[in-house]
Amino acid sequence: MFTVAALYKFTDLPDYRQLQPVLKGLCESHGIKGTLLLAEEGINGTVSGCRQAIEALKSWFDNDTRFDGIEYKESQSENCPFYRLKVRLKKEIVTLGVPGINPNRQVGTYVTPQDWNKLIQDPDVILIDTRNDYEVRIGTFKGAVDPNTTSFTQFPGVVKKEFDPEKHKKVAMFCTGGIRCEKASAYMLAQGFENVYHLKGGILKYLETVPAQESLWEGDCFVFDQRVTVDHSLSKGTHSLCYGCRSPLSAEDLLSESYEKGVSCPRCVDVVSDHKKRNFRERQKQIALAAEKGQKHIGASRFP
Repeated sequence: MFTVAALYKFTDLPDYRQLQPVLKGLCESHGIKGTLLLAEEGINGTVSGCRQAIEALKSWFDNDTRFDGIEYKESQSENCPFYRLKVRLKKEIVTLGVPGINPNRQVGTYVTPQDWNKLIQDPDVILIDTRNDYEVRIGTFKGAVDPNTTSFTQFPGVVKKEFDPEKHKKVAMFCTGGIRCEKASAYMLAQGFENVYHLKGGILKYLETVPAQESLWEGDCFVFDQRVTVDHSLSKGTHSLCYGCRSPLSAEDLLSESYEKGVSCPRCVDVVSDHKKRNFRERQKQIALAAEKGQKHIGASRFP
């Protein structure tokens, strides 16, 4: 079994450029794969490796007080859900695109998974899912507002258009791991919203903590690795990805007349160009040929 570690921390890292080769070398020496993002505002990423390797990475964070209290979640996978390691430098560890919004300076009220149900059942609370539309489609909390965004950078525009500090006195937000809603809370406070709450550790920590029989979560949760989705037990879900548009596909999507294996799906069949479709079909042939030879074509596991 491989351990999959999702982590982030908003913390001042003026030396983030110097940290890149250090972290990359540590991960490479222990066979860790996945993605880590470094910026002056902190660190964000999901990586996978054997138990010993992940413990080595955790020890590295423990030895730097700037990472005290790092948001950290684990799950297990039979296969490594990443093909390679990437340690990248960014302007933001989660891109909102609004200068001056920094959770290290101002942030909403953290709500633990144990207290989340009580909060979101308050009739005075408006519950906002800060994730993108394809993630919300797979699963969300009952009664949550879907901003219908395709990118987090669209969130500020939605707030200005759809929400009012005078009308919406209590706002609760959530996302996959906690990072997007943490930054969203900083933005909403800057816009004059007074009572802003967000789910500490995100959906993944909620699913890990709250028993299924007490859960207000409905559906699966999209994750950014080869598992595509996880269920309430954090086991691999039933969704796969469309190679054409990277949208998650349900069992019903795979039965659609508009679905072509490895090429397109009902959501992109009219959008993907004929040139790309030809390339995708050729790639699919190579996957089939590799399978006939008992070989595995890279990327084939996620894309049905």
